[in-house]
Amino acid sequence: MPNNKDSRGPPSPMSDQANGVTGDLVRLMPRDLVFVMRFMGESQYRLQSHFQDFIRAELAAGGVTAETHPMIHLFIESHAILLRDFVFSGVSLSRQFRVDEIERLTGDTTSMIRVDIWDQLKSHIETAEKQFQSQADGLPGLLTAFEKPDGPMPGKK
Repeated sequence: MPNNKDSRGPPSPMSDQANGVTGDLVRLMPRDLVFVMRFMGESQYRLQSHFQDFIRAELAAGGVTAETHPMIHLFIESHAILLRDFVFSGVSLSRQFRVDEIERLTGDTTSMIRVDIWDQLKSHIETAEKQFQSQADGLPGLLTAFEKPDGPMPGKK
């Protein structure tokens, strides 16, 4: 069986690929980049606790308690996290700022925010590429589920 790495040819140096896509993203930044607020720390804990209490009370009103369903705490916690994230995502999406607004608000006349974002994008793209490459040898086995099945397709004549 041929090595998949051979059929792809020699990969371009990662920095060239990362520079290209990073440049594209920075060029699109004025249109596509938005800054959103994010609730952190105790605020996340507080809202999650609220939803855990709310779900627990709603379930108890329907006869579902830790006594009748010993593992119900897992359901309560996971659904409280979903509700918390729904609330915070909705609020965050309604308060967005474009890069030029942030530069104006912070007095960034030298576009240092854009330079910092360029550096972070390039670094994260290279890290993602290296991570994928480090796992590439295991991909053929994982991709067998995507292969065309032998014989006629079910439901086709």
